[in-house]
Amino acid sequence: MAALRSVLEGVGCADVQAYLQSGNAVVSWDRPPAALEEAVRAALEDGHLARAPVMVRTATEVDRVVAGNPWADEHLPPKLLHGVFLAHAADPVRVAALDHAALAPERLAVGERVAYLYYADGVQRSRLGAVDVGGGEATARNWNTVLALQRLASGAE
Repeated sequence: MAALRSVLEGVGCADVQAYLQSGNAVVSWDRPPAALEEAVRAALEDGHLARAPVMVRTATEVDRVVAGNPWADEHLPPKLLHGVFLAHAADPVRVAALDHAALAPERLAVGERVAYLYYADGVQRSRLGAVDVGGGEATARNWNTVLALQRLASGAE
């Protein structure tokens, strides 16, 4: 996380708050999110650091992800619920073709540049990993992490 902090500060971010060893950080940035994604990708390449998906979301977007949880009223175990952040909107054709009954008891729902996955029996035995809703690069975070990032970001935008 020290390397991530260094990269973020090096591209001009302020108030860098790393979250655990998760590859997540909350920062202050005064330009568009796409510019931060581009700057971080370039810095990672220039520094010959590990290639990883770079997803930037504003605090407002994280709030929308949390508010959009289709199963919020069910209080599912947060370690089994994941938000999958997508680089682009999911492909509506792929989403429409999903066989939800075949995935049961697992669940999948799609929001704006996010997929919600519920791994009823845990991630290790899941069939959800083979599902591709489009949306380009993706990175998943369990719901505890999503909520922690929301709390960190609440005053950072």
